[in-house]
Amino acid sequence: MAFDAHLGAGAARAVAPPPPAAPARVLDVAIAGTRGVPASYGGFETFAEELGRRLAARGHRVTVYGRVPYVGAARRVHDGVHVVPVASPRGKHLETPLHTLLTARVAARAGHDVVVLCNAANAFAVPLLRRGGAKVVVNVDGLDRLRRKWGPLGRLWYEVGERLALLLPDRALADAEVIAQAYARRHGRALPVIPYGGDRAGPRDVDAADLAPFGLEAGRYVLAVGRLEPENNALLLAEAWTAAGVTTPLAIVGDAPYADGFKRRLRAAAGPHVRLLGGVYGRPYLSLQAHAACYVAAGEVGGTHPALLEAMALGGAVVANDVPEHREVLGDAGLYYTSGATFVAAARRLLDDAALAAALRARARARVEARYRWDAVTDAYEALFLELVGS
Repeated sequence: MAFDAHLGAGAARAVAPPPPAAPARVLDVAIAGTRGVPASYGGFETFAEELGRRLAARGHRVTVYGRVPYVGAARRVHDGVHVVPVASPRGKHLETPLHTLLTARVAARAGHDVVVLCNAANAFAVPLLRRGGAKVVVNVDGLDRLRRKWGPLGRLWYEVGERLALLLPDRALADAEVIAQAYARRHGRALPVIPYGGDRAGPRDVDAADLAPFGLEAGRYVLAVGRLEPENNALLLAEAWTAAGVTTPLAIVGDAPYADGFKRRLRAAAGPHVRLLGGVYGRPYLSLQAHAACYVAAGEVGGTHPALLEAMALGGAVVANDVPEHREVLGDAGLYYTSGATFVAAARRLLDDAALAAALRARARARVEARYRWDAVTDAYEALFLELVGS
């Protein structure tokens, strides 16, 4: 089963044919460069959890390396996945590269067949991982050099990382066609695309009772999810909602380390109908998604966002910041905005027009079923791993 090197086109072709009931070969697969599982941070953690447990269910040995503050200090098995914590120093600028370097030293001795390394900024560690005999795949993520939190040195680090991701691993890939095209324009090389999935939960995995601790009622709030970083625009949402005087609660889910100043500004801007819920994970998070009247995709940097896909599969009708990444994923299954005022207008329109909201929800669910299923994503990764190991 060969991996299709031309996956992409809005993720419609980003899957391989279903694998046989038993894998052609049992693989030892590792996922590195994330905080670890179960997911309690961002999109890469959701990716590691969903891909990892599906590969494990197919009979492969899967290891996810994580950071001690997120996964604890003891090795354990979670949903069939071996969770290996790696201790490292903490700090805004050096935490990620130091943890990746220390993880690579551990992983290189483990004898993995394949290592999936998340984030192009971690590509510097590929040679060490390959010395252990593993084939290395780098998922480049979005264009992190564009994030406003980084100064010149941070942006340079990500720029170098993008170039190393094209030079060092056995395969580099993107999770969105928009990112693949950006690499082609900037670096002259097209990337294959394997997206994320959105179908990680169903009605049995959620419960409206989970809303009570947040003071929310099913179908009577607007939801936004994202790390509290400037380019995810929680501050714009809070300011616009407060200024417009909307009384329907706007619930903002997310947190971020090393963002105390931004969080102070956000708390100051949040009026009485803006609820800052912090980081929420597991079933309570999925319940928040499932019972929202409207979901806001507010980010402006990145590729395919799992939280947007989860809203499309499970939650309320979507209002999205009008950026190419969201257009690729959402298509005509939502409304778009370009400012704080147009965000409020679009959200109000969905709150007031039940028929429109229902029609957009149906389109969104059909789009996830056709393009963004985790089993199909796993098919594509499994095919890629078998191709690399076979070569």
